[in-house]
Amino acid sequence: DQELGFKAGDVIQVLEASNKDWWWGRNEDKEAWFPASFVRLRVNQEELSENSSSTQGEEQEEDAGKNRHKHLESKHQMRTNVIQEIMNTERVYIKHLKDICEGYIRQCRKHTGMFTVAQLATIFGNIEDIYKFQRKFLKDLEKQYNKEEPHLSEIGSCFLQHQEGFAIYSEYCNNHPGACAELSNLMKQGRYRHFFEACRLLQQMIDIAIDGFLLTPVQKICK
Repeated sequence: DQELGFKAGDVIQVLEASNKDWWWGRNEDKEAWFPASFVRLRVNQEELSENSSSTQGEEQEEDAGKNRHKHLESKHQMRTNVIQEIMNTERVYIKHLKDICEGYIRQCRKHTGMFTVAQLATIFGNIEDIYKFQRKFLKDLEKQYNKEEPHLSEIGSCFLQHQEGFAIYSEYCNNHPGACAELSNLMKQGRYRHFFEACRLLQQMIDIAIDGFLLTPVQKICK
């Protein structure tokens, strides 16, 4: 199984959403798995639009003070939704990076007869550095996150504080085509296909090929 490729602005039809982290969907003529945290449900946006329209329609029947109160509540709810989506996305992404580093890289290093240091550098690039950076980033986000009143969370400063750190993704994205080529060559041999599948099962990862997992950081930084 392959991961569903998409770019910002694409519309994906969700066909299966029983797993909280990975959904099955259709983009144009292709059906495949994709990370649930990397998309936004259009239905939520429509509901917010409908709520906004409904509020405007009620302005003629309700006094100005009540309308202002409802408008403020709506803004708070919209901000809460956005902040919670950001937090959930970052938490799921950290789990994803952990699975790659502990589920694949750690096992590969134990099998020196199958992988050279150069091969591992080509396949995984600097993803361990990205994992380290994202853990620090999420830790700082959690400090700014207001669990009781999410709309009061001041997480914007975290993005500004770490904006230079995101440059670390450039190396990974530039390395990605080479990683795909190296994996393609290895996957021609049955023992490598079985090895990577065993790693996935041992780490209890979703049924996605390793190249799909390694594509996620590229999609993440583009979003």
